Amino acid sequence: MVGGQSITAEDAASHTLRRKPPQEFAELKNSGSFISADFLCWLNQSQEKWRPARFFSLLDAPQYLLSLIINLQHDHPDYAKSLHRWAINAEKKAAIVVYAKDATDVSKAVLFAKQNNLQIAIHCGGHSPTGASSVEGGLVIDLSRHLNGVHVDPIKKIAYVGGGAIWETVDKAAIEYGLATVGGTVNHTGVGGLILGGGFGWLSGEFGLAIDNLVQVTLVSADGSVLTANETENPDLFFGVRGGGSNFGVVTEFVLALHPQRRTVFAGPLIFLGSNLEKIIEFAKDWYSNVGEKEAMLMMTTAESDGTPMVICNVFYNGSEEEGRSKFKSLYDIGPKVDLAKEIPYEVLNSLQNPMVPHGNGVYWKGVAHDGPVFEPIAKAHEKVVEIIKGRTFMVNTIYEWIPLKKINSFPASETAYRRSHSPNCLIIVGWLGKTNLAAKVDEARPLAYQIAACVAGGESNLKDSKSQGYTNYDPEGITGDKDEVKDKAAIAFGNNYPRLQKVKMRYDPENIFNRWFAITPA
Repeated sequence: MVGGQSITAEDAASHTLRRKPPQEFAELKNSGSFISADFLCWLNQSQEKWRPARFFSLLDAPQYLLSLIINLQHDHPDYAKSLHRWAINAEKKAAIVVYAKDATDVSKAVLFAKQNNLQIAIHCGGHSPTGASSVEGGLVIDLSRHLNGVHVDPIKKIAYVGGGAIWETVDKAAIEYGLATVGGTVNHTGVGGLILGGGFGWLSGEFGLAIDNLVQVTLVSADGSVLTANETENPDLFFGVRGGGSNFGVVTEFVLALHPQRRTVFAGPLIFLGSNLEKIIEFAKDWYSNVGEKEAMLMMTTAESDGTPMVICNVFYNGSEEEGRSKFKSLYDIGPKVDLAKEIPYEVLNSLQNPMVPHGNGVYWKGVAHDGPVFEPIAKAHEKVVEIIKGRTFMVNTIYEWIPLKKINSFPASETAYRRSHSPNCLIIVGWLGKTNLAAKVDEARPLAYQIAACVAGGESNLKDSKSQGYTNYDPEGITGDKDEVKDKAAIAFGNNYPRLQKVKMRYDPENIFNRWFAITPA
């Protein structure tokens, strides 16, 4: 509808368009809009009738939105789908969603958001239940539709990875050449968020964090510049993005180092009765103190729906099944109820946990660092987990990530923004089904997760100790505008690197427009 008159798609295609100044945009920004490098459309709720019309390119609107108002059904599937996230409670109604095709699109979207005073969120895999990739009434730069490819150079052993790719794509592309890199242990996780936050994976024992395998990034900064950052070009920015998250801009491409990788590995879950927890911890204590770089185990304490306690040990060995079983022989001697570990294709490895973390459920999570396999705190946390599950309102998993840390801590602390630690991660996941009363569910789940975290940390007061500071990608306290937000949490999260990061922030984002995740104060 233009000038109060209905027009056809053909009329719209030839209609002369004019710019809409920013002050007029304020009246429309809450209407729910959807922009793409392919098309521009409005979901204008002020209209009583909805009519389809021709889409227009964002490339024609580098400064202001076009004045042609294109009316669609309020539940247009493209707009609804653009809001979807892994956790339903992370979904927020953006005013505008931009599906960027390249760094130029991203640059124009950033400048448009600045000119119209819109909050910016960046969507890659959308795997954060805290909603870091969403923003209510703001502009979402979505990299997942077009910037999701992977190109492997087997000669140089590097991969060029789109900022919106997921780890499944990386794993499958690299292993075709007998290569791999450190990636997420859930393969529908986005590459961008995991790398920029540090990035633990099954191969971390051999090659460190994902950021330790990052060679270069292409990034769009707050002034719309498209920059390359590596060890020699913009090295301060390269330091910042390796653990500093999205504080400095939108990464449209990652270049990752690849390593020779055998085609099969030994991995899978061993399921034990909860009564075996103490024996499992005794095994893990001895095993983890001498763990090899090719080994890892994620131990999950949970319960069946009726509250029957169980322990799931997801074991990994980067070798044959025969070798793997020998590495975990003492664990097998305890007597798993179910043994699903076997030799599998490498590209399947990061899909093993997918069934436990499907899209579309409500999720609240909390990370906490812990002292490794110590029975008393883990047993107390497990008791709390079982108690909550018996209430039949929430599903709860507490995951202890016993990944070798020697290689990770061999990199100098001042080399990257990420604050390295000798304490392994623990992730507490409180989940629920259904889409009703999401805010109320989050409010109910939050204290439960913190109660479990307090058990893991050895007491509630210990949660405030920097030693218990969890992996930033697991921490809900760093998300701007969220109920969990802790002011100046970035200073705690980045430790001694924080003053240096403030200088980097001042150079590349002095107005702090990239502020959704552990926002660094420019200085």
